[in-house]
Amino acid sequence: MKKNLLIVDDEPSIGLILEHFFSKEYEVVVKLNGLEAMKWLQEGNHTDGIVADFDMPYMNGLDFIKQLRASTLFKDIPLVMLSGKDETSNKITCLKSGADDYMIKPFNPEELDIRIKNVLRRIKI
Repeated sequence: MKKNLLIVDDEPSIGLILEHFFSKEYEVVVKLNGLEAMKWLQEGNHTDGIVADFDMPYMNGLDFIKQLRASTLFKDIPLVMLSGKDETSNKITCLKSGADDYMIKPFNPEELDIRIKNVLRRIKI
């Protein structure tokens, strides 16, 4: 059975690229922002892992991490953050707040795939 992967990115092209790349191996759901993603999860939907953008409207990546980690239901879902910001402080803030990994855009989908697999392997759900 395929694992589920939730992609959260306000840039439709990124969502499409990731959906195309990961759909061979995962059931992929794409949401455009953190609010949509939280609503989807709160509706009882399940995901094995999340890839989320840092810069999003309505709820930025940091708020998304904090809300996810504050929830008893979703606090253990593996989370890889994507960001166009290459600032170390940004990366540290995300990792401290509960992200499991952090990648800079533009990124290679194959590297992201490996990072997701590594995080999923470490965090048995």
